[in-house]
Amino acid sequence: MAKILIGADVGGTKTAVAVAEDDKILGRADGSGGAVRPGRALVAATTITEVVRRALSAAGRLAGDVLVVGAAGAGREPEREELRKALRSENLAATVVVTTDIEIALAAAFSDGPGIVVSAGTGSVAVGRDNAGKRHRIGGYGWQMGDEGSGYAIGRAALGAVSRAVDARSPKTALSDRVLRATRSSDFDELVRWAATASPAEVAALAPHVLAVAADGDQLAQGITDYAARELSQLALCLLPKMKLTPPVPVAVTGGLLGPEQRLRKTLLAKLAEEPAFQTVDTAVDAVVGALRLAASATSSA
Repeated sequence: MAKILIGADVGGTKTAVAVAEDDKILGRADGSGGAVRPGRALVAATTITEVVRRALSAAGRLAGDVLVVGAAGAGREPEREELRKALRSENLAATVVVTTDIEIALAAAFSDGPGIVVSAGTGSVAVGRDNAGKRHRIGGYGWQMGDEGSGYAIGRAALGAVSRAVDARSPKTALSDRVLRATRSSDFDELVRWAATASPAEVAALAPHVLAVAADGDQLAQGITDYAARELSQLALCLLPKMKLTPPVPVAVTGGLLGPEQRLRKTLLAKLAEEPAFQTVDTAVDAVVGALRLAASATSSA
């Protein structure tokens, strides 16, 4: 009998869910971010549950057989277990599996084979799988300790560029007007007040504006974009020695900032292609499909 599978890709700014029967996707839904924070898994579970129920409704189902959730911030077992318990109580599926967002991206990009995935959304991380199936990780330590090349890092760099331009410590930039509009600040002083209380997700939400200004030719915005791409490529490069794979090693990119039409994606892939040790994968990675693949594996092994 066919099983109803549910896959969820949970990031800092977006949650995407698909419901499938065998290989056929019956319904999808998107919602706000539900990344896991220590001690706040219930908050994430509320967001995830709402999006899963909408996807189930679109598929004409009330519940599924297996739910696989790949969530940002779920890298440690305490957070994964807390989120599992919260989701089980919602009766969304008979079996609930919680893993990381990068794990489902690996499954989407390479199934169970070797390779590296670089992810950039609100945060950033690179994870690889070697020939023995062992996973290796670089980065992903959060906005205070890492997340180089991430949406937060780009947004923070933009705020710095705006403040330096005001002081004439750097050239004028189109980022100034764009950031004021994006934060609904009437002037620079109001922007300072906004930044003092902004969450990491709110700062990261400035990144698409920076990339748009870069595409229009602003040199400071282009510099921020290029620096982010270099930082992300370094994650993959520093992961290579841990992998012990024979080059070229396949590398895929994913995350909210690395979508098919994103300037940062093109810049990053170009930098990775300069390295003889890498074989870049230009195909878009649909992490939700990876979650569904893991759900199917959980069904077959049950």
